[in-house]
Amino acid sequence: MTTQQAEAMGPKVVLVTGASSGIGEAAAERLVADGHRVVAGARRTDRLDALAERLAPVAARSGGGLDPVGLDVTDPAAVRAYVEGARERYGRVDALVSNAGVMPLSRLDSLLVDEWDRMIDVNVRGLLHGIAAALPVFTAQGGGHFVTVASVGAHEVVPTGAVYCATKFAAWAITEGLRQECDPSVRVTTLSPGVVTSELADSITEPGAAEAMRSFRAHQIGPRAIADALAYALAQPSDVDVNEIVVRPARQR
Repeated sequence: MTTQQAEAMGPKVVLVTGASSGIGEAAAERLVADGHRVVAGARRTDRLDALAERLAPVAARSGGGLDPVGLDVTDPAAVRAYVEGARERYGRVDALVSNAGVMPLSRLDSLLVDEWDRMIDVNVRGLLHGIAAALPVFTAQGGGHFVTVASVGAHEVVPTGAVYCATKFAAWAITEGLRQECDPSVRVTTLSPGVVTSELADSITEPGAAEAMRSFRAHQIGPRAIADALAYALAQPSDVDVNEIVVRPARQR
Protein backbone atom coordinates (compact mmCIF):
# COMPACT_ATOMS: atom_id res chain seq x y z
CA MET A 1 0.00 0.00 0.00
CA THR A 2 1.33 3.44 -0.90
CA THR A 3 1.56 6.34 1.56
CA GLN A 4 -1.18 8.14 -0.34
CA GLN A 5 -3.46 5.13 -0.07
CA ALA A 6 -2.76 4.75 3.63
CA GLU A 7 -3.54 8.41 4.26
CA ALA A 8 -6.77 8.19 2.26
CA MET A 9 -7.94 5.09 4.08
CA GLY A 10 -6.98 6.35 7.55
CA PRO A 11 -9.45 7.84 10.04
CA LYS A 12 -11.06 11.07 8.87
CA VAL A 13 -13.19 13.78 10.40
CA VAL A 14 -16.29 13.77 8.19
CA LEU A 15 -19.21 16.16 8.50
CA VAL A 16 -22.54 14.78 7.24
CA THR A 17 -25.61 17.01 6.98
CA GLY A 18 -29.12 15.59 6.96
CA ALA A 19 -27.83 12.69 9.04
CA SER A 20 -31.01 11.90 10.96
CA SER A 21 -32.50 9.57 8.34
CA GLY A 22 -32.12 8.00 4.90
CA ILE A 23 -28.84 8.41 3.06
CA GLY A 24 -27.34 10.63 5.74
CA GLU A 25 -28.04 8.11 8.48
CA ALA A 26 -26.68 5.24 6.37
CA ALA A 27 -23.58 7.29 5.54
CA ALA A 28 -22.95 7.95 9.22
CA GLU A 29 -23.31 4.26 10.02
CA ARG A 30 -20.91 3.18 7.28
CA LEU A 31 -18.31 5.83 8.09
CA VAL A 32 -18.33 5.10 11.82
CA ALA A 33 -17.96 1.40 11.04
CA ASP A 34 -14.96 2.29 8.88
CA GLY A 35 -13.33 4.03 11.85
CA HIS A 36 -14.03 7.64 10.96
CA ARG A 37 -15.17 10.42 13.28
CA VAL A 38 -18.55 11.62 11.99
CA VAL A 39 -19.99 14.98 12.99
CA ALA A 40 -23.66 14.38 12.20
CA GLY A 41 -25.80 17.45 11.61
CA ALA A 42 -29.59 17.63 11.36
CA ARG A 43 -32.58 19.47 12.81
CA ARG A 44 -34.00 16.38 14.51
CA THR A 45 -31.49 16.06 17.32
CA ASP A 46 -33.50 13.35 19.07
CA ARG A 47 -32.84 11.07 16.12
CA LEU A 48 -29.17 12.00 16.09
CA ASP A 49 -28.87 11.20 19.78
CA ALA A 50 -30.53 7.82 19.20
CA LEU A 51 -28.17 7.17 16.27
CA ALA A 52 -25.13 8.01 18.40
CA GLU A 53 -26.33 5.62 21.11
CA ARG A 54 -27.00 2.86 18.60
CA LEU A 55 -23.58 3.26 16.98
CA ALA A 56 -21.64 3.40 20.26
CA PRO A 57 -20.77 -0.34 20.20
CA VAL A 58 -19.75 -0.05 16.53
CA ALA A 59 -17.54 2.93 17.34
CA ALA A 60 -15.94 1.06 20.23
CA ARG A 61 -14.90 -1.70 17.84
CA SER A 62 -13.81 0.49 14.94
CA GLY A 63 -12.23 3.41 16.76
CA GLY A 64 -14.61 5.81 15.08
CA GLY A 65 -17.38 7.85 16.63
CA LEU A 66 -20.39 10.06 16.05
CA ASP A 67 -21.02 13.54 17.40
CA PRO A 68 -24.67 14.68 17.09
CA VAL A 69 -25.06 18.38 16.31
CA GLY A 70 -28.30 20.30 15.80
CA LEU A 71 -28.14 22.01 12.41
CA ASP A 72 -30.37 23.93 10.03
CA VAL A 73 -28.45 24.26 6.75
CA THR A 74 -30.58 27.24 5.70
CA ASP A 75 -28.89 29.29 8.47
CA PRO A 76 -25.40 30.32 7.29
CA ALA A 77 -24.25 31.22 10.81
CA ALA A 78 -25.29 27.79 12.08
CA VAL A 79 -23.39 26.08 9.26
CA ARG A 80 -20.27 28.12 10.00
CA ALA A 81 -20.52 27.17 13.67
CA TYR A 82 -20.98 23.51 12.71
CA VAL A 83 -17.81 23.45 10.61
CA GLU A 84 -15.74 25.59 12.98
CA GLY A 85 -16.86 23.53 15.96
CA ALA A 86 -15.58 20.36 14.33
CA ARG A 87 -12.30 22.02 13.35
CA GLU A 88 -11.75 23.38 16.85
CA ARG A 89 -12.50 20.04 18.48
CA TYR A 90 -10.46 17.81 16.17
CA GLY A 91 -7.96 20.20 14.62
CA ARG A 92 -9.13 19.56 11.08
CA VAL A 93 -12.09 18.73 8.84
CA ASP A 94 -11.36 16.13 6.17
CA ALA A 95 -14.69 16.01 4.34
CA LEU A 96 -18.06 17.72 4.17
CA VAL A 97 -20.95 15.61 2.89
CA SER A 98 -23.76 17.97 1.88
CA ASN A 99 -26.67 15.56 2.04
CA ALA A 100 -29.53 17.60 3.57
CA GLY A 101 -32.39 17.90 1.09
CA VAL A 102 -36.16 18.09 0.69
CA MET A 103 -38.43 16.93 -2.14
CA PRO A 104 -42.05 18.18 -1.94
CA LEU A 105 -42.88 17.51 -5.58
CA SER A 106 -45.80 19.25 -7.28
CA ARG A 107 -47.00 20.53 -10.63
CA LEU A 108 -46.08 24.12 -11.34
CA ASP A 109 -49.72 25.08 -11.82
CA SER A 110 -50.40 24.07 -8.21
CA LEU A 111 -48.47 27.24 -7.28
CA LEU A 112 -47.04 25.83 -4.06
CA VAL A 113 -44.59 28.71 -3.80
CA ASP A 114 -43.70 28.10 -0.16
CA GLU A 115 -42.62 24.56 -1.04
CA TRP A 116 -40.59 25.81 -4.00
CA ASP A 117 -38.83 28.27 -1.70
CA ARG A 118 -38.12 25.56 0.85
CA MET A 119 -36.45 23.37 -1.78
CA ILE A 120 -34.32 26.25 -2.99
CA ASP A 121 -33.37 27.18 0.57
CA VAL A 122 -32.34 23.66 1.63
CA ASN A 123 -31.11 22.08 -1.60
CA VAL A 124 -29.25 25.06 -3.07
CA ARG A 125 -28.59 27.66 -0.38
CA GLY A 126 -27.83 24.93 2.16
CA LEU A 127 -25.18 23.53 -0.18
CA LEU A 128 -23.68 27.00 -0.72
CA HIS A 129 -23.60 27.66 3.02
CA GLY A 130 -21.58 24.47 3.49
CA ILE A 131 -19.13 25.43 0.79
CA ALA A 132 -18.71 28.93 2.23
CA ALA A 133 -18.00 27.49 5.67
CA ALA A 134 -15.69 24.63 4.69
CA LEU A 135 -13.71 26.02 1.76
CA PRO A 136 -11.58 28.41 3.87
CA VAL A 137 -10.85 25.53 6.26
CA PHE A 138 -9.81 23.20 3.44
CA THR A 139 -7.67 25.91 1.87
CA ALA A 140 -5.90 26.72 5.13
CA GLN A 141 -5.14 23.10 5.96
CA GLY A 142 -4.07 22.23 2.42
CA GLY A 143 -6.76 19.71 1.55
CA GLY A 144 -10.26 18.41 2.04
CA HIS A 145 -13.10 16.70 0.25
CA PHE A 146 -16.51 18.09 -0.71
CA VAL A 147 -19.23 15.53 -1.41
CA THR A 148 -22.61 16.70 -2.69
CA VAL A 149 -25.56 14.33 -2.67
CA ALA A 150 -27.48 15.42 -5.77
CA SER A 151 -29.89 13.11 -7.64
CA VAL A 152 -30.59 11.54 -10.99
CA GLY A 153 -32.94 14.54 -11.04
CA ALA A 154 -29.80 16.56 -11.80
CA HIS A 155 -29.80 14.91 -15.24
CA GLU A 156 -33.48 14.72 -16.16
CA VAL A 157 -36.80 16.43 -15.54
CA VAL A 158 -40.08 14.64 -14.86
CA PRO A 159 -43.64 15.99 -14.41
CA THR A 160 -44.10 17.37 -10.86
CA GLY A 161 -40.31 17.56 -10.53
CA ALA A 162 -39.54 20.86 -12.25
CA VAL A 163 -38.42 22.78 -9.16
CA TYR A 164 -36.84 19.81 -7.40
CA CYS A 165 -34.89 18.86 -10.52
CA ALA A 166 -33.89 22.51 -10.94
CA THR A 167 -32.39 22.50 -7.45
CA LYS A 168 -30.49 19.31 -8.20
CA PHE A 169 -29.29 20.65 -11.56
CA ALA A 170 -28.06 23.64 -9.56
CA ALA A 171 -26.38 21.42 -6.98
CA TRP A 172 -24.61 19.53 -9.76
CA ALA A 173 -23.52 22.75 -11.48
CA ILE A 174 -22.27 24.37 -8.27
CA THR A 175 -20.32 21.26 -7.34
CA GLU A 176 -18.79 20.90 -10.80
CA GLY A 177 -17.84 24.59 -10.78
CA LEU A 178 -16.27 24.11 -7.37
CA ARG A 179 -14.25 21.17 -8.67
CA GLN A 180 -12.89 23.23 -11.55
CA GLU A 181 -12.04 26.23 -9.37
CA CYS A 182 -10.48 24.42 -6.41
CA ASP A 183 -6.82 23.65 -5.92
CA PRO A 184 -6.18 19.96 -6.71
CA SER A 185 -5.58 19.34 -3.01
CA VAL A 186 -9.33 19.78 -2.52
CA ARG A 187 -11.32 16.93 -4.01
CA VAL A 188 -14.93 17.26 -5.13
CA THR A 189 -17.47 14.49 -5.67
CA THR A 190 -21.13 14.47 -6.70
CA LEU A 191 -23.25 11.46 -5.75
CA SER A 192 -26.43 11.16 -7.81
CA PRO A 193 -28.81 8.57 -6.35
CA GLY A 194 -31.79 7.15 -8.14
CA VAL A 195 -34.82 5.90 -6.19
CA VAL A 196 -33.66 5.20 -2.66
CA THR A 197 -35.71 4.16 0.35
CA SER A 198 -36.08 7.34 2.41
CA GLU A 199 -38.51 9.83 3.93
CA LEU A 200 -38.14 12.34 1.10
CA ALA A 201 -41.47 11.49 -0.49
CA ASP A 202 -43.30 11.97 2.83
CA SER A 203 -43.16 15.74 2.35
CA ILE A 204 -45.23 15.68 -0.85
CA THR A 205 -48.55 17.43 -0.20
CA GLU A 206 -50.04 17.44 -3.71
CA PRO A 207 -52.21 14.28 -4.11
CA GLY A 208 -51.36 13.76 -7.78
CA ALA A 209 -47.63 14.02 -7.17
CA ALA A 210 -47.89 11.68 -4.19
CA GLU A 211 -49.70 9.07 -6.29
CA ALA A 212 -47.17 9.37 -9.11
CA MET A 213 -44.34 8.95 -6.62
CA ARG A 214 -45.85 5.73 -5.28
CA SER A 215 -45.63 4.26 -8.79
CA PHE A 216 -42.19 5.75 -9.40
CA ARG A 217 -40.87 4.20 -6.19
CA ALA A 218 -42.04 0.69 -7.07
CA HIS A 219 -38.39 -0.26 -7.45
CA GLN A 220 -35.95 1.20 -4.95
CA ILE A 221 -32.67 0.41 -3.28
CA GLY A 222 -31.58 0.92 0.30
CA PRO A 223 -29.57 3.96 1.35
CA ARG A 224 -26.62 1.74 2.22
CA ALA A 225 -25.84 1.51 -1.51
CA ILE A 226 -25.24 5.27 -1.59
CA ALA A 227 -23.27 5.14 1.65
CA ASP A 228 -21.01 2.50 0.10
CA ALA A 229 -20.41 4.76 -2.92
CA LEU A 230 -19.53 7.61 -0.57
CA ALA A 231 -17.09 5.41 1.34
CA TYR A 232 -15.45 4.43 -1.95
CA ALA A 233 -14.95 8.06 -2.99
CA LEU A 234 -13.52 9.06 0.39
CA ALA A 235 -11.12 6.11 0.47
CA GLN A 236 -9.32 6.90 -2.78
CA PRO A 237 -5.71 8.12 -2.61
CA SER A 238 -5.24 11.88 -2.61
CA ASP A 239 -4.28 12.01 -6.29
CA VAL A 240 -7.60 10.39 -7.33
CA ASP A 241 -10.71 12.58 -7.56
CA VAL A 242 -13.95 10.66 -8.05
CA ASN A 243 -15.99 13.36 -9.80
CA GLU A 244 -19.43 11.75 -9.99
CA ILE A 245 -21.14 8.49 -9.15
CA VAL A 246 -24.68 7.65 -10.29
CA VAL A 247 -26.30 4.82 -8.32
CA ARG A 248 -29.83 3.66 -9.07
CA PRO A 249 -31.94 0.50 -8.92
CA ALA A 250 -31.20 -1.86 -11.80
CA ARG A 251 -34.88 -1.64 -12.77
CA GLN A 252 -34.86 2.16 -12.88
CA ARG A 253 -34.11 2.68 -16.58
